[in-house]
Parts: sequence; C-alpha cells; structure tokens
Amino acid sequence: MEERSEQPFDAAAWHGPAIGLLDLDAFFASVEMLDHPDWRGKPVIVGGSPEERGVVSTASYEARRYGVHSAMPSFQAQRLCPQAIWTHGHFDRYREVSREVMSFLSDETPRVQQMSIDEAFFDVTPGRWSRESPVAICRRIQARVFELGITCSIGLGTSKTVAKIASERQKPRGLTVVTPGTEAEFLSPLPVSAMSGIGPATEKRLEAMGVRTLGQLAKQDGERMERALGSFGPTLVLRAAGLERSSVAMLSDAEEPKSVSNERTFPRDLTTRQELAAAIGHVSELTGRRLRKRGLRGSLVTLKLKFDRQHTHTAQRRLPSPSDDEHEFGPVALSLLDGLWREGTPVRLVGVGLSDFGPQRPTQLTLFASGDEKGADPSLRRLSSVTDEVRRKFGDDALGYGRDLRLRGR
Repeated sequence: MEERSEQPFDAAAWHGPAIGLLDLDAFFASVEMLDHPDWRGKPVIVGGSPEERGVVSTASYEARRYGVHSAMPSFQAQRLCPQAIWTHGHFDRYREVSREVMSFLSDETPRVQQMSIDEAFFDVTPGRWSRESPVAICRRIQARVFELGITCSIGLGTSKTVAKIASERQKPRGLTVVTPGTEAEFLSPLPVSAMSGIGPATEKRLEAMGVRTLGQLAKQDGERMERALGSFGPTLVLRAAGLERSSVAMLSDAEEPKSVSNERTFPRDLTTRQELAAAIGHVSELTGRRLRKRGLRGSLVTLKLKFDRQHTHTAQRRLPSPSDDEHEFGPVALSLLDGLWREGTPVRLVGVGLSDFGPQRPTQLTLFASGDEKGADPSLRRLSSVTDEVRRKFGDDALGYGRDLRLRGR
C-alpha cells in the first residue's frame, strides 16, 4: 500500500476539503476469485466469449500482465492469454458486494456519490462529519473492504480531480494521499491524459498547442483555452492547477438519469421478424425492470438496431403518458421496427430505452386510439411487478417468457 505523504496525520493538520475516491480493484474478476478460491493467482477474464463477438468487461491483474484490458475484443484477449479462465459474469452478485462496500462509506459520512458499481467519491472533511484524520478513515475503509475478500485503491485530496487521479497512481490496494497545498506539485509532471475529461481528441489539440503535461496546462491563459476548447477550456486550466473546488453530493442530491436503456448483442445475427420481435420484447422487459427498480417512468421510447460495426440506427416515439411497463412501451418499440429494418437484413444488436422522466402528462382519450395508445391491461402491469419480485428472491432464471426460450442459445 502506498501513501505519498510519510508524516503522520491528525485532523487538525488537514486544512480544507478532504475528498476521497474509492475504486474497487479489478472488481468483477475479484468477486469471481472470491467465489472461486481455486481461481486465485490465475488469469481471470469476465466478458463475452470469443466465439460470441464478446468484449472483455474486467480482467484480473494476472491477465493484465499479458496485455488484456477492459473493452478489448474477446478474440484478441484469448490470443494474448489462451490459458485464461473465462466467465460471463454474475451481476447480481457484483451488485450485492458493491452495496456492502458502499455501506462502509455511508458509515463514515453522509456524503457519498457513487459513480459506478465499483467507484464512488466520499467527503471526510474534518470537523464536518468527523473529527478523525481523513487518512485514518481511508485506512479503515480499505481494511473493511479487505475483510470482504477483495481490495480497493483510494485517492485522497482536496478535490474530485485530485482524488480521481490519485486513485490511479498505485494499484492494487493503494492509498495515495495528496495533502492540502501539494496539489500543483502532484499534478504538474503528469500527462494531460491523466485527467478525466481529456480524451484522445482533446489531447491531440493540446499537443498541437505544445501542452503535454498538466503543469503546462495549468500555466495556460484561460481566454486562449476558451478559444481553443470552448467554455470547458478555462475549467481544465483550473483543474490542472489543483484549484478546482468540487463538492460530493448526498445520495438524495444525485441527478436523475436522463435515460434508462438496455441492449443485447447476439452471437448470431437475427434475420427474421419473429426473432427481432422476441428480442425487442426481451430487451423491453429488462428496461422495464430497471425503470421500476429506480422508480422512474419515461415518455420517449427509443429503439436501437445495430447491423454491423459501422451502422447503427435509432427511432423514437412518444408515449401518451409516462410509463415503466414493458407491456405499454414494448409494443411501441416494436412498432418502430419497420421504419428501421427490412426483412432479411441481419441485426447483431437490439436496444430499447426510455427517456424524458418528466411529471405525468394528462392522457387525451380518443375514439380511434391505435393499439399502442390504448395502454396496457393493468393486470399485465401487476404481472411485471410480481415477476420482478420472484426474480429478486429466486434469481433471474426462476421465471421466463416464451420469447426468452426462443432467444436461449443466442
């Protein structure tokens, strides 16, 4: 475990905000090794299989030594590490472990902002929620995570930017502390790509301006950067200088998502309307479950079809009133199919999403309502809720529809 600062800390020695970023190390693979002790020390890859156009979701550190990384095509990962153990993943189990880890953060502070299943910011500013040293709190969190049988890396600083970058400095099980007043020293030598928000395109534009490190970026004129990068330019300068002042929202303050969707990539292309109708129904059900779990209802339905790596098409239609029921928005998604697809055209990916989570809109009844304007049978909505509960208690395979059987094996 690495700590950048060697001096002992106490709460009085820390001046200003204390923001941490917890990042669970190779999370999915770590949980798989936790549940399969004989896999420990071996290369483990979580993702779609090479035969099914899969991609790597997470690779254990043993697999990463062979060059395997997240988002890599599975066939390429198999070539690099043919002896790897492959698993499609068990996401209910990952969510269970994630919830437990997040509860450790909530035990320390009410300001916890989860960014993903394996990453969260937390505010442990002395005198605000605790009289303890922020470093001591981070050590305690790491120890509790380790007791679960997995590890995490934590970055601690005075802003989200510093905490995020610090969390990447030493993995696995690293604790990198950037004390108040040392932000510029810590950031200055790092490449601009180390800062979130700077992707390959922005990095190239900065390089063309002679800006390669965060120290060089911190010295840039704000107006010049605004001309080059728009309103985001001056913000990058402040962040690179360690002058950003960011807050960690409480869970209740978190922004409502702009859309909720699900999509599936199929190992063999779908070519018939019957297959596509089954796929749209299946993905609509997954989206409905996610909406109900989050207590959201959307008004705008989106159907997404991907024909090959280069060609993706979407279509949208508005519902008469917000819904979280796939028996209402699923048929609407299906009705969009003919505008995107011709019989026989191979489809590799199907996605269904809902957005526009505004308040309930009044429904205007008409004498000649179309099928997807009449609304679903209330008993079907109850069926969805009961199905959610059965699957929550007994697992996703406890209950299924005929369409799911049609897609099994695909």
